[in-house]
Amino acid sequence: MPKCSKCKATITRKERRKPMRKKCKEIWDSLKLIWEFDKAIIFISVAMAIVDAVLPYGGILLSAHILDELAAGKGLFDLLPVTLGVVGGIFLLSALRSFLEEQQIVHVELCGPAFYTKKAKRTMTMDYQLLDSPMTNAIRTRIENDNNWGAGFYSMIWMLPWLISRVVGLFTAIIILIPLLLDDTLFRDPLALLFLGLFALIILANSIFHTRLNEKFQKFRDSVSNTPSFYGYFAWRRPDYSSGKDVRIYDAKHLIRHYCEYSFQQDEVGDEAFTRTYTKYQSINGFTAGMASGLLMTLSYLFVVLRAIAGAFGVGSVAKYAATIYRFASDLSGTINAFNEYAVAAHRQESTMEYMNIPDVLYKGTLPVEKRDDNQYELAFHNVSFRYPGSEEYVLKNVSLSFKVGERLAVVGMNGSGKTTMIKLLCRLYDPTEGEITLNGIDIKKYRYEEYQKIFSVVFQDFKLLGFPLGQNVAAGMQVDEELAKACLAKAGFGDRLATLPKGLNTPLYKDFDPNGVEISGGEAQKIALARALYKNAPFIILDEPTAALDPMAEYEIYSTFNEIVGDRTAIYISHRLSSCRFCDQILVFDDGCVIEMGGHEELLANNGKYTALWNAQAQYYT
Repeated sequence: MPKCSKCKATITRKERRKPMRKKCKEIWDSLKLIWEFDKAIIFISVAMAIVDAVLPYGGILLSAHILDELAAGKGLFDLLPVTLGVVGGIFLLSALRSFLEEQQIVHVELCGPAFYTKKAKRTMTMDYQLLDSPMTNAIRTRIENDNNWGAGFYSMIWMLPWLISRVVGLFTAIIILIPLLLDDTLFRDPLALLFLGLFALIILANSIFHTRLNEKFQKFRDSVSNTPSFYGYFAWRRPDYSSGKDVRIYDAKHLIRHYCEYSFQQDEVGDEAFTRTYTKYQSINGFTAGMASGLLMTLSYLFVVLRAIAGAFGVGSVAKYAATIYRFASDLSGTINAFNEYAVAAHRQESTMEYMNIPDVLYKGTLPVEKRDDNQYELAFHNVSFRYPGSEEYVLKNVSLSFKVGERLAVVGMNGSGKTTMIKLLCRLYDPTEGEITLNGIDIKKYRYEEYQKIFSVVFQDFKLLGFPLGQNVAAGMQVDEELAKACLAKAGFGDRLATLPKGLNTPLYKDFDPNGVEISGGEAQKIALARALYKNAPFIILDEPTAALDPMAEYEIYSTFNEIVGDRTAIYISHRLSSCRFCDQILVFDDGCVIEMGGHEELLANNGKYTALWNAQAQYYT
């Protein structure tokens, strides 16, 4: 069996032929996708296709009419009205074609961003555990590589008029050829039938060859689409100028160049054998296409001349039928080729459709979260164990704990002990593999998902601020309560810096979208993130090592200040350092996914266990 030298996979005859039904379904899905974003594009494409298909026949029919009229002894003035009418029609159709092309450009420019916006919205609403799953990452890699190879959404739109025009041209030719094909004498002429047979054979052979070549190239494209590209990663990282410092200080340009060159070798058309094979097929295809075109043109004229000699029609129809038969052959081959090319583009969009249709796996619940005037909420873990999707290793093992609003909880342990994973489960970014988490005695899965998440404010270690105005970063939305935002920034220690900003809360952060944006330090960014947590005014506030980059004393000062401004809300401090432990009501000590100690600061010190060892190792910073 033949081998694909790029993907090194065995290609059976059955695998090499994608079922026509699937191709048609993918094309239909692509048309529905375009229709969803901009119906006008479909109408414009159909109109352009009709004009493109009909326009060549104006000259063909006019030539036939002139020859017939001249043969009948008509003069110039007899021909003038029809000639002017046809020429005027061609002029108007050409003008209409230009107008439709401009309209297509406008609508494509509007449709493309809408398509990518929808894809971005799906990314933002997708279950978090799906967002970083191997399956989702593989689909994203295919989408990125497909777009890099020119098979994105735009290419599908641009190809649509080409496909439709070939189909319309084919049917137009058939309509013109009906009188010729219905002639009774045609099927009594062996030579004419021989020409028709050769005609059909050439068209069929050329179409099959092109289809096979197209399928081979599609196999190659599929193999490339599943390969992560360093170029894609580098193109995405390059605008992040903060990476430039490390590149320059460590002279990493040679390292980057190495991977660029390596990626280029991997992303090229393929290995030498595949490149030679593909080039050979392209050359043969070009040669055979030219040969087929020449043979079809010759056969067309010979066939029509034979029929004219047989008295089937007049001299004017010779030019008409010869040109129409040639157009028919061209449009038939073109329809098959256009169908295959468009099917490839539509197939490329299946990855995008698959991405946007990935079903969420978290049960979103129906119960409203109880609105309590006394703000009394109790969260509890009941024998919770967890492993990440696709992994056999448990990150949390049989964890049981509880805490109420108003308490201060410290979660400590070495890096990788399961602290952050516990917070992800608490916030329902993931669901437990075993056990359950309850809010006021009810499994949190039963609560409305978004409503449940509103009771948490979290500052993660890898928190992100966006290149939008400061106020919108604090509010995490378009509408900003300016007084509340300023108060929260002041409580977080950003008040003095706010007073120096040229536009106050309207000052853009960074220079991603505004060249006048301000650059803020890491410490300032942490204060803004803390202010954002306060602004939400949720009953549970969680600090997941956002100060890990600071020295222990600086972290202790921030935690102490934050502990004072949290008020009667629950504060959960996650850290591998113990700066928050002295003012917390309860301390959980994590080790290898388990809670190995639980209690107050003095109680745990007296136990002389893991917590005591951690405290003694860091006590110099806090005493």
